[in-house]
Amino acid sequence: MRHLKKGRKLGRTMSHRLATLRSLAASLVEHEAITTTVPKAKEARRYVERLITLARRGSLASRRLVASRLANEPAAKKICEVLAPRYATRPGGYTRIIKLAKFRVGDASQLCRLELVDKVVKEKPKKKEAQKK
Repeated sequence: MRHLKKGRKLGRTMSHRLATLRSLAASLVEHEAITTTVPKAKEARRYVERLITLARRGSLASRRLVASRLANEPAAKKICEVLAPRYATRPGGYTRIIKLAKFRVGDASQLCRLELVDKVVKEKPKKKEAQKK
């Protein structure tokens, strides 16, 4: 039974799964958008959002934790210096998954685009205020 076992196995061993997530996270941070399969994107989203939230603290300890969990120095630096200030006021939800109409040729798995959200969405004016104007 898999009670309290969070996360997808992705058909990999634990070390291979961790290496895959680190690689996906580094690519996402570097390019700010990647194309991958839906299950990988959902796992990478969890991993990256936790790293960005950790980097938002801004302490030396959090920078070192991000660097150790990412194992890619330029990507860790970008998370701490560029992405953390960008999302300082956003309460989570730093990424979005957009399912594509493409299927991979080899195994027909559905592809999606995992990207970082650029700006905080502004709220629309309420109908009553719009009618008064």
